[in-house]
Amino acid sequence: MTGQTEISPHEISLAAERIKPHVRRTPVAQVSGFGLGDPVEIKLEQMQHTGSFKARGAFNTLLGAEVPQAGLVAASGGNHGAAVAYAAARLGHRARIYVPEMAGSAKIALIRAQGAELEVVPGAYAEAAERAARYQAETGAMQVHPYDGRATVIGQGTLMAEWEDQGLAADTVLIAVGGGGLIGGALAWLGGRRKVVAVEPGTSCALHAALSAGAPVDVEVSGVAANALGARRIGRICFDLAQGQEIESILVSDASITAAQGALWREMRQLVEPAGATALAALMSGAYRPAPGERVAVLVCGGNVAPDPFGGT
Repeated sequence: MTGQTEISPHEISLAAERIKPHVRRTPVAQVSGFGLGDPVEIKLEQMQHTGSFKARGAFNTLLGAEVPQAGLVAASGGNHGAAVAYAAARLGHRARIYVPEMAGSAKIALIRAQGAELEVVPGAYAEAAERAARYQAETGAMQVHPYDGRATVIGQGTLMAEWEDQGLAADTVLIAVGGGGLIGGALAWLGGRRKVVAVEPGTSCALHAALSAGAPVDVEVSGVAANALGARRIGRICFDLAQGQEIESILVSDASITAAQGALWREMRQLVEPAGATALAALMSGAYRPAPGERVAVLVCGGNVAPDPFGGT
């Protein structure tokens, strides 16, 4: 790996210090249950600001850049847009966010609540990305990429650095994948020291398709987790890291994702969105079967459930 795809643990450590005043240190738990024989270590990153890990990459990007007078622009399936809007408001920047209709009313309302300018675009994330690129070209605004910006991936890597600092004991970590920013950051931090398993819905599997093809390729996107894991093409940074470390790639069904959502509520009283339950779905469904004695950890990454169970939109 060279250039933009080469990220060092030292850069992630610096980012962790940079964003520390602005993000939460999210809790971890050792949990028995879920129909599994052995305890599972879980990190509850859905408790991060705006309900997902995305705040880490957003703050790292903004704190490390000179934001132009035109402000910021981002395309998002929902969670990234909320994080950029949140970070922009706290750092005093103007932000314009483009989201597809499939983001859903709850995530759209969350972005609006952060005070950003918002435009809802027909179609999927790819259409929102096209509109954001056009706005950037017209105005000179700084674009904050949701998963393939170097500063974004470095910021997401602080999650794994934090988890290890909290005493992560697992041999294997299961991480849900959309565009690859989160798992890319984890791979950059770990550098092969632990096994990483990429988990994707069978109907939104950009990384799995890229690894099979030997290069990033376009995929069709649908399913219950598509508004968070619905990247049409995996990010180059993630792909290069994943290919270099020869990670394992697992696909799960929508039914197994919703079953894992229900289990997180019943077993832990944690209300999470489909993307947040996707990594656990690989264990519960048997799509990933640990070896005897293998210690496994699961990252729960998003909690923006739709509709809002407490009466929001």
